[in-house]
Amino acid sequence: MKKLTIINGPNLNLLGKREPNIYGSLTFTEFLDEVRGKYPQVKIEYYQSNIEGELIDKLHEVGFSYDGVILNAAAYTHTSVGLGDAVKAIETPVIEVHISNTFGREEFRHQSFISPNAKGVILGFGLQSYELAIQSFL
Repeated sequence: MKKLTIINGPNLNLLGKREPNIYGSLTFTEFLDEVRGKYPQVKIEYYQSNIEGELIDKLHEVGFSYDGVILNAAAYTHTSVGLGDAVKAIETPVIEVHISNTFGREEFRHQSFISPNAKGVILGFGLQSYELAIQSFL
C-alpha cells in the first residue's frame, strides 16, 4: 500500500469559509474523506500548520519513509527559503500543489521556493489539484 501525506500551510485550515470564490465551499476534511474513499489502496495522511518551522519538521519526519508528499505551502511558497531547502533535503518526492492559479494572482505569487526542488507542480484546478497529485504517485 502506498503511503502519502498531504501537508497544508497557513490559512488552509479555513477552507470552506475563506474566500469561497477562489477556494470553494468544501472544507478540507470533507474533501479528504471523499479522496480517501476514491483511493482505498492508498494510505493518505494529513497535516496542516500555520507555522513555518512545524511544516519543515513534518517534511523531515516523513521525508525518508513515505512514498510521496503533496505540499501546499500556501503563502510560504513565495517566502520560505527554509521550506524549499527542506524539500531539497529529503528523499521522498514532493508534488507542489495550489488550489488557485498562482500565476493569475498577484505578481509576488509567481515565484516559488518549492518548485525547483519538487518532482512536479499542479495548480489552478481547485481541490482537484490534490487528487491529480495523488494520481501522479500511482
